[in-house]
Amino acid sequence: MKNYTMVDIADRFEEAVKTLKRMPSAKVQGYFNAWPQIVRTTAEQMEMEAEPLRLGPPSAEAVGKMEETIQWIFLLDTEEDRRLIWLRAARVPWKPICWRLGVGRTTAHHMWKVALLTIATRLNAKRNGGRNVRT
Repeated sequence: MKNYTMVDIADRFEEAVKTLKRMPSAKVQGYFNAWPQIVRTTAEQMEMEAEPLRLGPPSAEAVGKMEETIQWIFLLDTEEDRRLIWLRAARVPWKPICWRLGVGRTTAHHMWKVALLTIATRLNAKRNGGRNVRT
């Protein structure tokens, strides 16, 4: 097995965010709609705005990978680093992140890279039984 890299970690977090967005929403049980379906004419259907394309729910494998990846966030020591990793995985632009953290863009980018490196280092140490193995 190869060791994790910072790129692998960032990709897995982006994949986890995408999988989480595809999960079905939680709905309150016991309520239903008794109204009949609305029958629209062809002209009405042509005038309607197109609904966004919805992909089906994620596979069990994707959900398993997402759950594993979300656990990695707890390898970081501070909540600020955890939030930074998740915001970048969700592709939030740097400017709102910098405002939230109260730092400049260069500092925020450096903090993000250090957080990714911390996760990669700790995962690789677990995988290799605590030995420090170079790639």
